Amino acid sequence: MGRRACGFIIFRRFKGPIEYLLMQTSYGTHHWTPPKGHVNKGENDFQTALRETEEEAGFVQEDMKIFTNSKHEMEYLVKGKPKTVIYWLAELVNKNKDARLSSEHQDFQWLPIDEACILSEYSEMQDALKQGHKFITENLISPPEK
Repeated sequence: MGRRACGFIIFRRFKGPIEYLLMQTSYGTHHWTPPKGHVNKGENDFQTALRETEEEAGFVQEDMKIFTNSKHEMEYLVKGKPKTVIYWLAELVNKNKDARLSSEHQDFQWLPIDEACILSEYSEMQDALKQGHKFITENLISPPEK
C-alpha cells in the first residue's frame, strides 16, 4: 500500500478575485502546494487534513468553510512508489486571520487561479486547482457574509 496524504485547497474571496493559498516547502525542490500531510495511524483522511492545515498554515476548522462534497483524489508515483493525495476545498471565512509558516515551509502566497497553476508546476496539482475553481464558480455564487 502506498502513502496517503490529505489537505485542503484553501481559497479566499475577501479582496476581489478568488485567491488560492500555496505554500513553498523548505525541503526538496521547494515546490508549492496547498497545506497537506501524511495520514497518521488512527486518523481518518479528514482528520489528517484538519491537523496538517493547522500545523502548516495555522488555520483551524472554525476559520474555514469546508466543502466535503468537493473531494479531489490524485495518485502519482514518488520515487517509484504510489502516493495518494486527497484534497477538499475550504474557504477561509475568518477575515482576521492569515496563513503562518511552520518549519516545513519557507513562504506562502495567495494567488488567482492562473498564477496558482503556474506556480504549482505539477499537472496533477494544476488539475486539482482547476477542478476546485470550477466547483467554486459553478456552485458558490455569493461570498461569505462574515
